[in-house]
Amino acid sequence: MDKRIKNKLINILMIIYKIFKSVFLIRNGNCKFIPSCSEYACDALNKLPFHKAILKIIIRIIKCNPFSKGGYDPIIENEERKKCE
Repeated sequence: MDKRIKNKLINILMIIYKIFKSVFLIRNGNCKFIPSCSEYACDALNKLPFHKAILKIIIRIIKCNPFSKGGYDPIIENEERKKCE
């Protein structure tokens, strides 16, 4: 994907996310997670292939619910999957 198109798409997605966050997710002006969800999204889009970044962002938004405790949840570029034994 052309870098200019990717950057424009990232900017559009961030605007949509910030609107969504301000309307539905933020309570008392605090984020449950470190880094915040918007920082997490920026990191994911900058460090991972686009399709993996979008998947991680969606999972993170799902995790941001009233029953979640939050906590430290950074983007890890070379995540190794746990093998089932």
